[in-house]
Formats: sequence, structure tokens, C-alpha cells
Amino acid sequence: MGERILRSIRGATCAENTPESITENVAELCGMLFSKNKLSADDIVNIQFTLTPDLDEMNPAMALRKSDTGIDTSRIPLFTSQEAVIRGMPSKVVRVMVTAYMDASTPTSPAYINGAQVLRPDLASR
Repeated sequence: MGERILRSIRGATCAENTPESITENVAELCGMLFSKNKLSADDIVNIQFTLTPDLDEMNPAMALRKSDTGIDTSRIPLFTSQEAVIRGMPSKVVRVMVTAYMDASTPTSPAYINGAQVLRPDLASR
């Protein structure tokens, strides 16, 4: 393994405003990010979420803790804040940024799914 550096990996998903939908979509998104980037719990420094104001039924950090993504998140610091309200912004969006140590020669692999591809079509196709 080569030199390890600190990286941030981005992603987003859309969800309905129910605990079940938020949990399911956050689990799918984070599971995909963990898998695509070959992350273990020991690699991850923290995970930050934002969500649009119309999603108020479940905290994405709590949703992740309840989910089976293949990684034990119980010791990973998680944080959630509300997305800034911008006129014309997409609705029902959960964004995530995973900060982790990765091999310096390995590019990060973002994930934009379930309608969130419109946020970053340049990254969604990668």
C-alpha cells in the first residue's frame, strides 16, 4: 500500500420525508460510498450530512447508525446540519461528505443516486 492521505468523498441521494425512506436511501448511499472507495471503519475520520428543510422526519446520522452498511459506524463521529435554503434548490436531498484516509494514488469515487444526479452530473457519471 502506498502513502495514505486525508480525502473527502461526496455523495447525495433523494428521499421521501419518512423515517423508512430516509434510512433506506442513506444506507444505500453510504454503503455504496464505503464499497466503491474500499473504506473500513478505521479509515473514516468523520461523516457529515446536510439535508434540505423538507426532510424533517429522521436525522441521516441516526439513519446511518440504524443501517447495515457493512461498516460499524458506532465509533465514527457523525454530524448533520440543514442545507442552506437557496431559491430553486432541489427538494428532498440528503448530501454526505465522508472524510477518510485513503491511498494517495487512488482517486475518490463519489455517488449521486436516486434523483440526486442533477446536483453533479459531471460526478454522477463516474
